[in-house]
Amino acid sequence: MADQVVTRTLKASVSNHSQIGDELDSHGFAASKLWNVGRWTISRVWDAIDHIPDAEELCSYLKTHDRYADLHSQSSQRVLQELGEAFVSWYEQDDSDANPPSYRKHGDTHPRSTVTWKNNGFKIDTKYGRVRLSKGRNMKPSPYAADYILCEYRLQTDDSQTLADVETVQTVRAVWTGDEWELHFVCKVRVDAPDTPGEKTAGVDLGICNTAAVSIGDETLLYPGNALKEDAHYFQQEEYGTEGEDGPSTHAEWARRKKSRRQDHFLHALAANVVQQCAERDVGRIAVGHPKHIREDEDWGRHGNKRLHDWAFEMLLSHIEYKAEDRGIDVERVDEARLKTSKTCCECGTGADSNRVERGLYICDECGLVTNSDLNAAENMRATVTPNPAMDRSNGCLAQPSVRLFDKSTGRVRPQEQVVP
Repeated sequence: MADQVVTRTLKASVSNHSQIGDELDSHGFAASKLWNVGRWTISRVWDAIDHIPDAEELCSYLKTHDRYADLHSQSSQRVLQELGEAFVSWYEQDDSDANPPSYRKHGDTHPRSTVTWKNNGFKIDTKYGRVRLSKGRNMKPSPYAADYILCEYRLQTDDSQTLADVETVQTVRAVWTGDEWELHFVCKVRVDAPDTPGEKTAGVDLGICNTAAVSIGDETLLYPGNALKEDAHYFQQEEYGTEGEDGPSTHAEWARRKKSRRQDHFLHALAANVVQQCAERDVGRIAVGHPKHIREDEDWGRHGNKRLHDWAFEMLLSHIEYKAEDRGIDVERVDEARLKTSKTCCECGTGADSNRVERGLYICDECGLVTNSDLNAAENMRATVTPNPAMDRSNGCLAQPSVRLFDKSTGRVRPQEQVVP
């Protein structure tokens, strides 16, 4: 086994929440107010000169603003960077139905935003499990008041890992969960990775109906997204059913947070299982389709565009990348639009839109190959890294994959139960 350093986010509960919860609240509210000031500034500049200022320009405009001094300077910079990134993400969608980033204000109250402290804004005492988070100048009520928030933390890990075990801590984030604050430590961690990765290559196609389809040449795996779609439908009804005149209600906000947390857990569990299955099958490289231009290709209709907007393929791809990194497996992003992996037959190379007979079914008019359309794309991904071997594909592995389902009762992915006649 060889050592390698990877980036990880370690979550921690706040042990002295009753003592410092109000101070974290004030910083969370301040971050929302600064976001709103930045949002107003962007709107003003946009209307005046038809230009959307980026994060660097926003920091330059607002550096002397009173709200900027509510937080540590690096924390304020991060709020404005997030706002700039949100506008870039919205603008690149080129979707007339999509709305630009909104103000963080509900009626007369501000929500608690995440606050980030970079390397100059925090100091960690790993011996006693404490971290000092620097306050903004405006948060010091008197010259004699402490210029930091002293948080006592407890890592939420399954093992006995401590922050003393990591290489470095890059940033600390205070995140409001809806009930309380928790801390996220973004760290550089040293992990053991295999000296020699496997020799096989796997192809992975990401999708909406089937969240992932995996081809390892002579074996295929399919991960349906049923649980994700069920959650999206349920929490969407919960959210829209409680919207009031002043915007989303408290229940609607709860529904959004709950949906986001469940989606994040689903994607983590699925990515972990994909990488685990690949590692058990001696895979040393994974070729993943990257549909980065799919939102720009064509108009999918109002309902289709909404599903595309909600599709978190970048998040799933990043989960696969870092989980594969832990096992010494390389991940290569494949531009599936350029290679037309979903329309090309993985057996003979013929490309035709008519080959996709209906959802989930691909029949090649040229060679007669019958396969699941997502697995056909996954096999084409694999072939971009490892050319197709001479093999008989009539064995049905591309048409009858091993299906793996997300189990809501355990929060894990498991094989689909087979019915024995």
